[in-house]
Amino acid sequence: MSHLPQVKIPATYMRGGTSKGVFFRLQDLPERCQVPGEARDRLFMRVIGSPDPYSAQIDGMGGATSSTSKCVILSKSSQPDHDVDYLYGQVSIDKAFVDWSGNCGNLSTAAGAFAIHAGLVDPVRIPENGTCVVRIWQANIQKTIIAHVPVSNGQVQETGDFELDGVTFPAAEIVLEFLDPSDDGEEGSSMFPTGNLVDDLEVPADVVEGGTLKATMITAGIPTIFVNAEDIGYQGTELREAINGDPAQLARFEQIRIAGALRMGLIKTAEEAATRQHTPKIAFVSPPKDYRTSSGKEVKAGEVDLLVRALSMGKLHHAMMGTCAVAIGTAAAIPGTLVNLAAGGGEREAVRFGHPSGTLRVGAQAKRVDGQWTVTKAVMSRSARILMEGWVRVPAESF
Repeated sequence: MSHLPQVKIPATYMRGGTSKGVFFRLQDLPERCQVPGEARDRLFMRVIGSPDPYSAQIDGMGGATSSTSKCVILSKSSQPDHDVDYLYGQVSIDKAFVDWSGNCGNLSTAAGAFAIHAGLVDPVRIPENGTCVVRIWQANIQKTIIAHVPVSNGQVQETGDFELDGVTFPAAEIVLEFLDPSDDGEEGSSMFPTGNLVDDLEVPADVVEGGTLKATMITAGIPTIFVNAEDIGYQGTELREAINGDPAQLARFEQIRIAGALRMGLIKTAEEAATRQHTPKIAFVSPPKDYRTSSGKEVKAGEVDLLVRALSMGKLHHAMMGTCAVAIGTAAAIPGTLVNLAAGGGEREAVRFGHPSGTLRVGAQAKRVDGQWTVTKAVMSRSARILMEGWVRVPAESF
């Protein structure tokens, strides 16, 4: 039996924030993969090494975590006053699907840098030295992101002394602005799909005693369900090992996520959640406490406003997803949400929270408009750099 040779596709492997992904220019993809559909999904799964029943992604570029099972497509923007269109695919590790339902905030950082590297930004807009403002259209969620990318000698500056908890080595700081990050919905609804800052979320009786859980459900950055750590038997100081090694607890979190997704109107049946793993996220919050990070560093209660732990693709995240950080900053800015109350209540334009790898500061500007809360902008700093560039090779029969 004869087999077709592997196909070479130009690609760049990048770290963005606390995530990694394989980046492509749309024009470099095989023609049948330049449009959404099965061929593109099959290509990306094969690039990453999914679906893998061993959950290791040995035969691909993925790293067997939600933070490293990602593909990105960039192209010159189809939108006025934008430089690039950025499309993000979260590749399932052990199942055969790519989730296109949300954004990756961490890789948004790399999208700004890659846009310059890949020649997708008009050269006249790139200073010889200084900061290049890259205007990104996030195609998954139809939102604008502004990346402030440092430039030295006409090239992206990747090295620097900016430190980001969850990333071992320092790099150059990139400031991200997420403009109008809430999901206004088809009918212009508020960022709170239920209309409430806090809901009594009905969950199966074996999830929590009484079958009801206080929850803040918000659609800023990425749809996110926030619950109190103590309500589900946690302190808020937990690291990955305390949760990811316990299948029963992971199943309990998934039940809460499904209940929230149904209440938020993101799915119509519980069964749909299996193919929508990327959204919504679920996170639990608590007031500040002393804790030790996964690297052994001490974080004192006085150094943070609150603690947050979040799950991505069914596992506790090793740090914090960038889009979830936007949701945290937005919810913290709105008096009365569970996030705001965990941070001490009141009005605030920025919050520093503790996560398993350390701390992160995120700012958000929220205000009431016609009785509904809206957020105009969320801001945070990350870093990005190229890890490898050239071609990724994929068996031709796979897509």
